[in-house]
Amino acid sequence: MDTGILLLRLLVGLLVAGHGVQKVSRHLGGEGLDGGTREFRRDGFRGGALTALAAGGGQIGSGLFLAAGLLTPLAATGVIGVMTVALTVKWHNGLWVQHDGYEYPLVLIGTAAALTATGPGAWSLDAALGLTPHPLWWTVPVLAAGTGSGLLTRLVLHRRPALGD
Repeated sequence: MDTGILLLRLLVGLLVAGHGVQKVSRHLGGEGLDGGTREFRRDGFRGGALTALAAGGGQIGSGLFLAAGLLTPLAATGVIGVMTVALTVKWHNGLWVQHDGYEYPLVLIGTAAALTATGPGAWSLDAALGLTPHPLWWTVPVLAAGTGSGLLTRLVLHRRPALGD
């Protein structure tokens, strides 16, 4: 079981971190901070470069922590938060990814919640530091805090359409 959890943590954590790298640099196919800023503005967010830096930094940090199995509930909260924002951006396209839907962010949210429920496994920094096991009930506050922070971010930073739009 620990091998499966390790593989899942590495896959999801490194993909989330890589997605963040794309938001703020030209690495991994990113368009640099200017590209990240344009993406957020195109998606209706205000804040420009600061928004792209915060989102990219949140994705890099939470993704790397999740991959390492370090402070797993906090890392999962961060992943759920940024992916909740992504889900809200894609919501109007429906579920399926082939129509730019929210399928992928939903899978990442579910995986982060599942890793909170199972714990990071024996091959994690949490285990090495004696920070495990995480109680199963932590899954509920992690989901609530992650989803709540993502929805609050959307509420605060998303521009409202002008009347008549």
